[in-house]
Amino acid sequence: MEYTPQLTTQQILCCSCGTLIPPNPTNMCVNCIRNQVDITEGIPKHATICFCRNCERYLQPPALWVPCQLESRELLALCLKKLKGLNKVRLVDAGFIWTEPHSKRIKLKLTIQKEVFASTILQQIFEVEFVVSHQQCDDCAKVMAQNTWKAMVQVRQKVDHKRTFLYLEQLIIKHSAHKDTINIKECRDGLDFYYASRSHALKMVEFLQAVTPLRSKASEQLISTDIHSGTSNYKFSYSVELIPICKDDLICLPSKIAKSLGNISPLVTCYRVGNSVHVLDPNTLATAEVSNQVYWRTPFSSLASVKGMAEYYVLDVEPCGPVKGKFVLADIQVAKTSDFGRNDITYFARSHLGGILNPGDHVLGYDIASSNFNNDAFDALHRGSLPDVILIKKSYPAHRRRNRQRNWQLRQLAKEEEEMAPRKQDQERIEQDYELFLRDLEEDPELRATVNLYKSDKAKQQPTPDVAMDDDEEEEEEEDFPEVSLDELLDNLTLDDGAQEYDSDGNEMMME
Repeated sequence: MEYTPQLTTQQILCCSCGTLIPPNPTNMCVNCIRNQVDITEGIPKHATICFCRNCERYLQPPALWVPCQLESRELLALCLKKLKGLNKVRLVDAGFIWTEPHSKRIKLKLTIQKEVFASTILQQIFEVEFVVSHQQCDDCAKVMAQNTWKAMVQVRQKVDHKRTFLYLEQLIIKHSAHKDTINIKECRDGLDFYYASRSHALKMVEFLQAVTPLRSKASEQLISTDIHSGTSNYKFSYSVELIPICKDDLICLPSKIAKSLGNISPLVTCYRVGNSVHVLDPNTLATAEVSNQVYWRTPFSSLASVKGMAEYYVLDVEPCGPVKGKFVLADIQVAKTSDFGRNDITYFARSHLGGILNPGDHVLGYDIASSNFNNDAFDALHRGSLPDVILIKKSYPAHRRRNRQRNWQLRQLAKEEEEMAPRKQDQERIEQDYELFLRDLEEDPELRATVNLYKSDKAKQQPTPDVAMDDDEEEEEEEDFPEVSLDELLDNLTLDDGAQEYDSDGNEMMME
């Protein structure tokens, strides 16, 4: 006997398959409606999305590149905008289906609704697959191409060493002032910074003004002009000249400037360079500050730099009494280290180093008596009133002979070197300047506090057979040498260490 379904007032038979269903305007079950009507028709199931591997951004048509993380809301919205016909249905739910990050595939699971017949709404779930296609964005294309920079900052200093730029490089790294540069090129007298925007170049000039006295000059070059829209394309260049005076330099101030600074002695030394030049009279401990405006109104140069210093042996130290901060005035008897065994010539010098020097120490200074300076301000001084020697800083020669492995290191900027390789003597001079800069960091805690030092690799901390030390060398090491403690070192990570922003109105930074 054939079974006949019992109909009730709440159920009817489907007109296509005869299944019992609740009454609806179509008199059809859901499966039969889906077989006849596809609400996903017109919505693509496969699409392509463009991705730039250099800056890790996705293309949002027509020409906007936006950064998005995988399975983020921003990436989901970007993918949904790529689907044509999605505006003709009602989107109920959308989400990601997990795929391998390196598979270059992004899958979405979409739930949509649409009214197919009168008062009949059909809901359907389907998947859409996006293929990630690599495409270089316009910004990265400009960076990779040549001569596409919009602004350039040329930093120069007219000195015979690189110590200033070595210190400036560490300041730039610490405060992340180079994050907007598209290229950094090293030249003979300084550095060139290239930018894609003029505002980024102006930001670098402001940073340099906050850390050292300088003067800058701006220029522009017309590249092209659109006569229809009235717009022009320019390239901007900013020439920055750093003050040619460095820490520990010997200076002879012009008489006019010396009188304006409290009638300080013209023959002074530079003990610090920040927003201005700080000078010291070693005979009286008098200090003065030469501002940026005052210097460039009457520029002057150094009599001698650190490369012109001679090494002396301390024979006697007699404090004179006056103390000003870390400076202690004392009469010091010294003899040239190179004169030992040749003559018995000694010198008496009044110096500010009375607090750190003891008999038997070594000290670096300028030999005024036997030097010949080509300077009009120095020639106007009375030679009989000038000291024979001006002492600058303590030296550690015995430690330097055996100090080869440091437990710390510095980071460096990714610079593009000159096309022509430096000569052998120039390369040796560069290495010598870098070694002197490292020694200055070790010996000067105040200077060391303004830069970031990083822990070196464990392999570098172990002495190699080539620099093995014997017992005689170990006995010559100075006991008071200022070693860099591990508390001052940062872990040498590959990511940025979250450098703080530099406040130009805050603490003054020292310039090497």
